[in-house]
Amino acid sequence: MARAPFNVLVYPYHKSAEGELLYALLKRSDEGWWQTIAGGGEGDETPEQAVRREASEEGGISKEFALLELSTVIPVPVTAFEESHLWGDDVYVIPKYCFGVALRDTNLAISSEHIEYRWLRYDEAQKLIRYDGERTALWELHSRLCGDGPRGLTPRPVEHAV
Repeated sequence: MARAPFNVLVYPYHKSAEGELLYALLKRSDEGWWQTIAGGGEGDETPEQAVRREASEEGGISKEFALLELSTVIPVPVTAFEESHLWGDDVYVIPKYCFGVALRDTNLAISSEHIEYRWLRYDEAQKLIRYDGERTALWELHSRLCGDGPRGLTPRPVEHAV
């Protein structure tokens, strides 16, 4: 199936027994850095369909879940994708659409793209995430879930592990 000119990012989250919000990050098997579930659209998929497929493929998450669509859309240069020639010479940047998904079951069945996963507090996850746009998406999700409003939490530059 042809690669569609968009990516998706989905943050699985859950509330611990103590009421603390936790977010799942997965460690890449190739590069060794931490990310959430991410991938590209295929064929004529919508971003929502791509999220459901990627969540199932990379996390073993049932395709039947409610999504929280975020306002964060991360621009990605086409040069990041081998398949970019398929999109023509007028496409320079593709969007990465961001979502959150609440889970009750915290056991993920990760794919071979990742070697481990962790459930982390917001501050811990922010330190491990490699890219600014993905930290912004997590900040938005966390702010929405906490009910803090857009100016209740200020995103701060963080040192991230590599």
